Amino acid sequence: MKWVFLLVLTAVLIFPASQAVSAEEPPRKKITFIPHWLPQAQFAGFYVAQEKGFYRKHGLDVVILRGGPEKPPASHLKSGKADVATLWLTSAIQAQSPQFRLLNTAQLIQRSALMLVARKDAGILKVQDLQGKRISIWDGDLSIQPLAFFKKHFLKITRVSQASTPNLFLRGGVDAVSAMWYNEYHTIVNAGINPEELTTFLFADYGLNFPEDGIYVPEKSFRKDPRSFCAFAVASLEGWRYAFAHLEEATDIVMHRLKQEQLPANRVHQLWMLKRLKDVYGSDDAAIGILREEDYLTVAGTMQAGGLISTYPDFEHFAVRCDGHGR
Repeated sequence: MKWVFLLVLTAVLIFPASQAVSAEEPPRKKITFIPHWLPQAQFAGFYVAQEKGFYRKHGLDVVILRGGPEKPPASHLKSGKADVATLWLTSAIQAQSPQFRLLNTAQLIQRSALMLVARKDAGILKVQDLQGKRISIWDGDLSIQPLAFFKKHFLKITRVSQASTPNLFLRGGVDAVSAMWYNEYHTIVNAGINPEELTTFLFADYGLNFPEDGIYVPEKSFRKDPRSFCAFAVASLEGWRYAFAHLEEATDIVMHRLKQEQLPANRVHQLWMLKRLKDVYGSDDAAIGILREEDYLTVAGTMQAGGLISTYPDFEHFAVRCDGHGR
């Protein structure tokens, strides 16, 4: 009985102590993240970071919102509905104002994947063959590159507003169509058109490499808690590296997300997208996440010359470097 009493007494003494220790553990920082488009493999690294516990490892509790055209990420950041977002570099530059500054904490896509796709049987084999053609391009920020491309090559075209699919092009309604190399281009080929029947114009090959997806945080928020927001960037990059090293598993995670959101789920297409994203993220693992100053100046200068912006921040006031320790 004496030994039983001692055991019970020890348990009673230890139990409150363990509660006190757990109570002293710092709570995880809650961060709400919104991607700039609907769930798909384009955002696989974020889904993987959440699923594999990379955010939790860095002391974060991350909520991933459903993005899409009806939810402009810059507006969500301004209103406080989201803390972090992905944006194209052009969008982030255009969103800058004296009252609202955004900081790039990680640049994901290093090489632009935006392109024009045309049919050879429409007589389009080279750039000048686009002269006078009906070409569909997306509105908003996605029009900046093609318009700069037309201006650079002195092309006058008939512009057609493009929907979310290349169906108008597939039905012969336009001579050329805007496409992302890792997305709509594959849709066109899957529709039964052989790549040999197509002429493609990747804007990056014509001196218009506009880096696309990056991670952005309002400057005021970042200055209050740089460690947490850098931790988000670092954990997200861990998610992307894991996704590229485990393509099948990452695709499974993407497919699960698509089903949760009740969106059409084509595994072959999502896997294709993820493989192509690996190419445009850059071959140098050490460079993943870094915005190059020359790319920033090229994009900002082109936008200014086109009258889309009047001024832009100095590079050192636009991009921050988050190292592996979240600093």
